[in-house]
Amino acid sequence: MRHADKVALVTGAGSGIGRAIAIELAAQGASVAVLDVDVAKADGTAAALNGMGIAVQADISARSEVEAAVGQVIEEFSRIDILVNNAAIVEYCLFRDMADDVWDRTIAVNLKGPYNCTKAVIEQMVARGYGRIVNVSSVAGITGSPRASHYSAAKAGLIGLTKTIAKELGPSGITINAIAPGLIDTPLTLAPTYPQDIRDRYLSLTPLGRFGQPEDVAHLASFLASDEASFITGQVVSPNGGFLI
Repeated sequence: MRHADKVALVTGAGSGIGRAIAIELAAQGASVAVLDVDVAKADGTAAALNGMGIAVQADISARSEVEAAVGQVIEEFSRIDILVNNAAIVEYCLFRDMADDVWDRTIAVNLKGPYNCTKAVIEQMVARGYGRIVNVSSVAGITGSPRASHYSAAKAGLIGLTKTIAKELGPSGITINAIAPGLIDTPLTLAPTYPQDIRDRYLSLTPLGRFGQPEDVAHLASFLASDEASFITGQVVSPNGGFLI
């Protein structure tokens, strides 16, 4: 199997894209730590991994919580080979109407969170000369998105972080790539708070005429996290149904 004997940590894995990635990695042989701020959701995903996973709880914007969670995973599995930075939040509003605390919280989770998680796992990867990091960005980080300036800024920053770390850590045997999905049907995008006009706009500009499924991202993440992708680093791959054509 593609990930036999590997250990993965997936953030925001209680639902949506993160859950699909955790399930795919476990199906390919990895032991998976399912991290989510909602421990009940993390438990639900871990239970679906057929004995291949554990649930860990943390708010990724808090360094101390991340370090405690990573310590728990390493105590259980002795190492972390694969990190998938997937957790994210968004509250839609126009830039002119945005409250400072909404901006700050979004950046804290969507950009500082991957920073915290990467910092927490990277030294043990460097020590072993091996690591795979996959950052889940968004087409919003490439094109911008109405009423999501905070989210778009964070996702663009994640792309910049990906490319820079790839240059710095390539000599240590670590690859890091970003996935920038188009609109994917998840609890986030299906929520009543998700603006219908944005869904309609994305669909009208998507040649395949449909939204993606979490599994469309999970299959790509599994590949980028594998040894099959050992010569791919610093790249941004966008499963978007043709939206960016």
